[in-house]
Amino acid sequence: MKRLWRPWRIKYILSPKPLNCVLCEKIADNKDRENYILYRSHKGCIMLNLYPYNSGHLMVVPFRHVPSLEDLDEEELLDFIKLTVKGIEALRRALNPEGFNIGINIGKVAGAGIEDHVHLHIVPRWGGDTNFMPIMAETKIIPELLEQTYDRLVRHFKEG
Repeated sequence: MKRLWRPWRIKYILSPKPLNCVLCEKIADNKDRENYILYRSHKGCIMLNLYPYNSGHLMVVPFRHVPSLEDLDEEELLDFIKLTVKGIEALRRALNPEGFNIGINIGKVAGAGIEDHVHLHIVPRWGGDTNFMPIMAETKIIPELLEQTYDRLVRHFKEG
């Protein structure tokens, strides 16, 4: 069994969380660039993760504040999956990843940092994108700023 350690995440996981849902606040703010929202559909959106595992780490977020998939209605679920596909397509065009990690953490014990608002993570992957730095130096190398990643990706959501 291989283990992928992300020791810097525990600081975020255990830190005090805002009283209001940060995802709901970003969605309602309507400042998409400032909040790294790349695309909005009629039931949800795609945004960059503020604490990325890799460049291009996206989150698919339904607009409705619910804690789990079974709380979404059929239209929301369909939109959720369509947004996921749209995110994968945009990442392929913009960043040419060799693979993806896609996942949903439901509940705090499953690793959900925002446990009351279900969301899906799309993490683009490349051969060799993990190395000794995170383990030995407690450092993750993200090769560009979020603003640069946003600019690189946003046009691919407008095209697709």
